Amino acid sequence: MKSKYGFQQMDIAEFETYIKQLRVGRTVLYVQQHHTYSPSYSLCTDTNQLDLQKGMKNHHVHNNGWSDIGQHFSTFPDGSIVTGRSMEKSPACIYGNNANSICLEHVGFFDDGKDTMTDKHKQTIVKMTAILCNKFNIPINTDRVVYHHWFNLSSGVRNDGAGGNKSCPGTNFFGGNKVIDCQTHFLPLVRNADRPLVTPTAVEIKEYRMITASRLNVRVKPTSSAAKADRDSIPFGSVLRVFQLKDGWYKISSSQSHWVYGNYTKAVTRATVTATVLNVRSGPGVSNPKVGSVTKGQEVFITEERDGWCKLGTRMEWVSEDFLDKAS
Repeated sequence: MKSKYGFQQMDIAEFETYIKQLRVGRTVLYVQQHHTYSPSYSLCTDTNQLDLQKGMKNHHVHNNGWSDIGQHFSTFPDGSIVTGRSMEKSPACIYGNNANSICLEHVGFFDDGKDTMTDKHKQTIVKMTAILCNKFNIPINTDRVVYHHWFNLSSGVRNDGAGGNKSCPGTNFFGGNKVIDCQTHFLPLVRNADRPLVTPTAVEIKEYRMITASRLNVRVKPTSSAAKADRDSIPFGSVLRVFQLKDGWYKISSSQSHWVYGNYTKAVTRATVTATVLNVRSGPGVSNPKVGSVTKGQEVFITEERDGWCKLGTRMEWVSEDFLDKAS
C-alpha cells in the first residue's frame, strides 16, 4: 500500500481488508458510480495514480470551491484504488443526492467509442461495489446502487436519464448507463462477486440520531473520561445508528464499544418517499419556494416536524408528511 498527499493506494485485496477494519459513524445507504471523463486513460501510467488524485482534488477545491476532493475512492486502469474524501463526510458528486452516499469515481471516459475498460479495472469496480454493499448492508438493486446519469443536473431529480443528464458513468459502462443496463449487465456481476467478508448478523437499530456539534469524539466507554476510540471524530449533520443507550451515551457500533455523548445529538426519523416526485420547499408550506425534489423510494431523515411538514437534514428543505412512509 502506497501513501502520498494524504491518499492511500491499494489493490482490491488490500481494499477489502481496509474496508473490513474501517469504522464509519454516518449512516450509508447508497453507492454512486461515476466516470471521470477527464482524466481519461490517455493520462494514466503505471505509477501516477496518486498524482492524478491530487490533481482532481486541486480541481475540486480551487475550481469548484469544494472543501475537499468530491469522491471517496477513485479506481484506475490497472485495478488499483486510491482513497479520497473522508468516509465520514457526504460526497460532492450528484446534486441534491449526496447525503448517506459513497461516491466511486472510475478514472476513464467510458462513453461509446472512447476508453475501453481493462479487465483489471472491471474486476475492481465489480468487487469493490460488492464489498461496500456487504459492509454497509446495502441492497444490490438500482434504488441503492446508482449511476450519475439517472439524475437531472439542474434539479437533482431522478429521471433515469430522460433529459438534462450527464452520460456518467458512460454510455458504455458495463453495457450502458440506463437503469435496464445496470440491472442486466452490472448488478448480476456484483451479486455473483466473490465476497469473503462475513455477512454481519442483523443487529437491531434502536434509533437514529444526528450530530449537532461541529465534530463529535467517539469514546471506548460511555463516559467523558474514557479514551477516544481509534477512529475519526464525526462531523456535524451526520446521521448515526444507535445500538444501545446508557446514561445519556449512545453506542454507535454493533461490534465495537464505541460511544458518543447524547447531548450533542438529536433524534431523527428515517422515512421513504412514496410520491413519484415530491417537491422540496424552503419552508413548511406550499407557499414557500420549491428548492428541489426527491423521488419515490428515496430514503431521507426527518430532523423536524411542523404542521404536517417535515424538514430533511440540516438545510432549509421541507416536504409534505403525506408522502413519506416513516420507519416503525
